Amino acid sequence: MSKGRITHHTSRITVSRPNIRSLCAYEAKEIPCKVKLDANESPYGFEEALKALNKIQTNRYPDPEAKELKKVIAKDFGVRHENILQGNGSDELIYYLITTFGGPVLYPIPTFSMYGIITQAIGEKKIEIQLDREFDLDIKEILMAIKKEKPRLIFLSSPNNPTGNCFSSERILKIIETTSSLRIVVVDEAYQPFASEKGFLSLLEDFKNLMIMRTLSKIGLAALRVGFLIGHEDVIREVNKVRLPFNVNALSQAAAITALKDKKRMRSYIKAIVSERERLFAGMGEIKGITPYPSEANFILFKVSNPDRIYKGLLKKGILVRNMKGVVDGCLRVTVGMPEENTTFLKTLRQLSESNE
Repeated sequence: MSKGRITHHTSRITVSRPNIRSLCAYEAKEIPCKVKLDANESPYGFEEALKALNKIQTNRYPDPEAKELKKVIAKDFGVRHENILQGNGSDELIYYLITTFGGPVLYPIPTFSMYGIITQAIGEKKIEIQLDREFDLDIKEILMAIKKEKPRLIFLSSPNNPTGNCFSSERILKIIETTSSLRIVVVDEAYQPFASEKGFLSLLEDFKNLMIMRTLSKIGLAALRVGFLIGHEDVIREVNKVRLPFNVNALSQAAAITALKDKKRMRSYIKAIVSERERLFAGMGEIKGITPYPSEANFILFKVSNPDRIYKGLLKKGILVRNMKGVVDGCLRVTVGMPEENTTFLKTLRQLSESNE
């Protein structure tokens, strides 16, 4: 090689670990549209909470323990602040849990994709158990996998994304009882505020291996990236050892505290979303060729004969939903939006479905 000449190699860089090279990054695509119903966001925000930001000293680090935020959460959930760990959204908390306890990591599929992505990124083994025909937990297969594979972590999202249903409480309880103190069972209740069931918070005192994961992203605060774990203080203490310092910024802490204290507004938003969800479900059920699945979340999964055509047709009209190809084939998922957005979606969906006759 001549002096000063740089040789360009076209071969692929292979310095990353094998588990990373084979990993597909999560893509949160931003597609311009008039009606955005793809990301399970709330159509309602808390702009009033931004007033709290005026008191923030931007030259100072945030409270590393998020003490005031924990105080508000503890009061709302009837627990002590020692039972709470704050996170930069649920994703970060999933990282912490897998880093702390390791794998194998078991979860049903289809479900929230970050369980698998983060498990692989950290280099742990994934144990994926297919849901049954009713989108419920295949308890026989799960119990067999627990006995054979001995997973250290189990994630159960209820209500589940993307199916929208709550898993059988009896089956979840059976898994918690079976694993006892040998494994950690995380019940991800991101969509619980929209569900008719109460969730599993009341069982925390009975099962030290149970943890509840919550987020503020689905109830109007997605921009803040605030999530939290609730569990036995001994378990929370262990997970806190791997938590990055200052992981929830001061702006998010202040806005979240203000929004969480506005309980009347919060309840009204949730009630409106649930009401619109029922209207959407009924309206979709009246459209020929569309089969909506019952939902306890802020979205509805629905089956359609030609999902790609319907998805593209909706997008052409400025309506963005989620195409579930490769996850739940033959299905699309629509987030509950504002009443006028839902009406526009239903009208367009009916037109597209009828034109397919």
